[in-house]
Amino acid sequence: MSDAHASAAPVPGPWFGWRRLRVVGIAAFVASLPMSANWLSSYWLLLLRLLMVGLAALFVFGLFERWPRRLPAWFPRWGLQVASVAAVMPVAAALTYAFTTPHDVHWWAVKSRMEGFSFIAFMGLLVGPWIAMSALYRQISGQVRTQALAFELERSRYERNALDARLRLLQAQVEPHFLFNTLANVRELVDAGSPQASSVLGSLIAYLRAAVPRLHEPGGTVAQELDLVRAYLSVMHMRMPDRLQWSVDAEAGAMLVACPPTSVLTLVENAVRHGIDPAEEGGRIDVRATVRGEECRLQVIDTGVGLSGATLDGTGLSNLRERLQLAFGDAARLTLGAVHPHGTSAELVLPARPPVP
Repeated sequence: MSDAHASAAPVPGPWFGWRRLRVVGIAAFVASLPMSANWLSSYWLLLLRLLMVGLAALFVFGLFERWPRRLPAWFPRWGLQVASVAAVMPVAAALTYAFTTPHDVHWWAVKSRMEGFSFIAFMGLLVGPWIAMSALYRQISGQVRTQALAFELERSRYERNALDARLRLLQAQVEPHFLFNTLANVRELVDAGSPQASSVLGSLIAYLRAAVPRLHEPGGTVAQELDLVRAYLSVMHMRMPDRLQWSVDAEAGAMLVACPPTSVLTLVENAVRHGIDPAEEGGRIDVRATVRGEECRLQVIDTGVGLSGATLDGTGLSNLRERLQLAFGDAARLTLGAVHPHGTSAELVLPARPPVP
């Protein structure tokens, strides 16, 4: 890399910010204490001279923090700032004595004033560069922390986008799974020549017209989900009126709780397909929604054939568990249990909070 290659200057801090002025004031006060014992003039004059030297060092520190805008790659800006602070100390001390000494007196010709100048210049050369280095360290540390927070915020945003994309992918998998199962039920009626096929198909069309748009929504409520469940169970009841009875009961407090689309519908469809359909005498499905403290409990209880491998390991339930994990983490859970004397209870527990707008 060529020496002429330039590197951009870092973001400068406030030139005469309160923190920097405070450091100059404290340093001047501390340096004045050992000098005040042998100081012949006013203590306030001593403190004034030390402050003027400190402000001059602060001026050049801020100047080379901003100028030149670009430096050769081999010459770091912090080195220029520290060197400039060290170089300005004797010059600033001489100018301070020149401005604070009567014009008819040559301060360098007076031994006491020359000793004071020498001590101020020495203290400046000894302490000034270290103060500059500590200021640079604090500034760099602050910029690093700010950059780390910005990176963390950006990483969180990318992770959230990835989760949203994953949820949409899982949602897309739900749509054909649900539609194919429902259309298969209608085909069975058509193949059997059932007179109910036409009415069931009409009900299904009306249901899908309302349900399919919601399948694409990223979020929903328990009220919307239970509307889908009622429509679905109405269609299934028309398909097997003598073998399926159902009810939906929900507390008012549960209706506005955030609920992933088709989550309860997946449990109900699972109950119909793996519980009621295989049972020779059919059965009943009860859907309940309650709120207990910080949790909303959604139960789907059927009196079908009971738990089986298909019930536990089906695509719909696996998909639902992953969607719950992505949307709520450990705050949501899905459990399955047996119902006496036969049947299955599926309970979905969600945090009782409204959907994110």
